[in-house]
Amino acid sequence: NPAFNLQRLPAWQPILTAGTVLPAFFIIGLIFIPIGIGIFVTSNNIREYEIDYTGTEPSSPCNKCLNVSWDSTPPCTCTINFTLEHSFESNVFMYYGLSNFYQNHRRYVKSRDDSQLNGDNSSLLNPSKECEPYRTNEDKPIAPCGAIANSMFNDTLELYRIDNDTRTPITLIKKGIAWWTDKNVKFRNPTGDGNNLTALFQGTTKPVNWPKPVYMLDSEPDNNGFINEDFIVWMRTAALPTFRKLYRLIERKNNLQPTLQAGNYSLDIAYNYPVHSFDGRKRMILSTISWMGGKNPFLGIAYITVGSICFFLGVVLLIIHHKYGNRNTSADIPN
Repeated sequence: NPAFNLQRLPAWQPILTAGTVLPAFFIIGLIFIPIGIGIFVTSNNIREYEIDYTGTEPSSPCNKCLNVSWDSTPPCTCTINFTLEHSFESNVFMYYGLSNFYQNHRRYVKSRDDSQLNGDNSSLLNPSKECEPYRTNEDKPIAPCGAIANSMFNDTLELYRIDNDTRTPITLIKKGIAWWTDKNVKFRNPTGDGNNLTALFQGTTKPVNWPKPVYMLDSEPDNNGFINEDFIVWMRTAALPTFRKLYRLIERKNNLQPTLQAGNYSLDIAYNYPVHSFDGRKRMILSTISWMGGKNPFLGIAYITVGSICFFLGVVLLIIHHKYGNRNTSADIPN
């Protein structure tokens, strides 16, 4: 007859009294409210500018490209002029955003071959069946295979500053946009002569919707093939149908001048990625970051809300305890 079977194990059961509950409510409120205010103010100090270039509006410069196809030759181009009212002081992150694009669909998420992407030569020529129907094309294995790779975002975005009718290109850095573990561990090119990717990918074919094979994504060997950072960023699927992915970096060169000064700019777009068929939308976002990441006021609002509720409940319970806590609760039983 052990104590466990007899349910006689020692246990601690908290006794909720006014002396323990009220301080807990006030402490939570006093801690959460300042944290929430700090996070909210920090989020509001982040500069962010967004341009929707889908082109569904007739007045949009990209309306002519609305029905573009994957293999349009030459690609449709459009230019959108815009004005930054405030300067972007620190490093600027350039994102592309998509809406109504469900990268979280189960079959879509599974449609890839991680062994192939990790440089396994046998998987390169014999991809996983999970990649169907994008496993082979014309009896040749597709590299990279699967629906995720086949639908890779391929618009080209270029940014210019306009000063006295003179367009000055903004330097956009294409390296350093992917996770270090993805770039150096998860994604590897096939083993062999790393300087001759054409030979490494011999016997394979490009994804159906790609205009060129994977070994021609970039001219630089350390950013080509499966280790191309644009490709790596796309392959990390998003959890929600509206998402953004890092496209380029704009580094601050002079501490005395902002990265992007307030003024007139233009965005040149090579419109290759069709979204109109599934009522999707495309955006370009310029944003700075802080110690907490990008602009996200929800976390600060959540902290303030929870802290305020706890503080309010503490005040209400304190009033109730002060008014009724000293009453004699024992019932008088008449003889």
